[in-house]
Amino acid sequence: MQSFRKPFDISLAYPQWQGSGRSDNLPRGAAAAAAVCGRYAPLLEVPLHEADADSAHGVRRWEAIFAQFRSAQDLLARSGARRVLTAGGDCAVDVAVIDHLHRMHPGLHVIWFDAHLDANTPATSPSGNFHGMPVSAILGRAPGPMRPLLGAPIDPARFHYSGIQVGDDGDWALKRELDLQSMEPEASIGGPVHIHFDLDVLHPLEFPYVAYPEGALGIEEAIALLARIAREADVVGLTVTEFAPANAEEVREGSKVIARLCEAVIEP
Repeated sequence: MQSFRKPFDISLAYPQWQGSGRSDNLPRGAAAAAAVCGRYAPLLEVPLHEADADSAHGVRRWEAIFAQFRSAQDLLARSGARRVLTAGGDCAVDVAVIDHLHRMHPGLHVIWFDAHLDANTPATSPSGNFHGMPVSAILGRAPGPMRPLLGAPIDPARFHYSGIQVGDDGDWALKRELDLQSMEPEASIGGPVHIHFDLDVLHPLEFPYVAYPEGALGIEEAIALLARIAREADVVGLTVTEFAPANAEEVREGSKVIARLCEAVIEP
């Protein structure tokens, strides 16, 4: 079988924490994830803006989130990268990344590994936390000021969930409206693929270093699944998000798993 595995052009450190409702440990996790991802491709860093208590356009801490989104778009455009490895931050870092990769690869498929649907809109989100809205944003329901800065939405038929467990009413409503499907474990997806990997998709007994421990996927199962996808499809993006270690020991243990996830996609 042909292997599509190729190196990433850049690693993007995107340490946004403002989209999360439980952000205390995300800065530590984002720094650790960037240290891992920086082993595999040259590292670029999205500047972190000061946290704001503002709420606008249905999103908490809007000003910082929007400024970081614009900075990420600029970095990605100037890099010209066609293959991007990203270390978050909260899940919403993937809005800019997926938009960039979709411009580079118009037939892009997105596989969303997450315990949560992340498909609320600014109108339906009960919290206003933007890390619960990135799926709706990439499918054309972004907050108003973002919309003219984004390219074409991802076709819902090229969007695939994996590992979802939890959602609000708004999440499930958008899933039904757009007929968003979960990827079957043995399904083969061709063409360019971006993998969003929220670490909370993993079972908390195996990976407890997250703020929302509600996943069910085993680490070995996840690594095998990513490796199979990388053999069968052209993985042009991998984003690892929501690493929330409480101390140095959790950084060490969690970083080992992040490295294995990266290597599952990169190594032949």
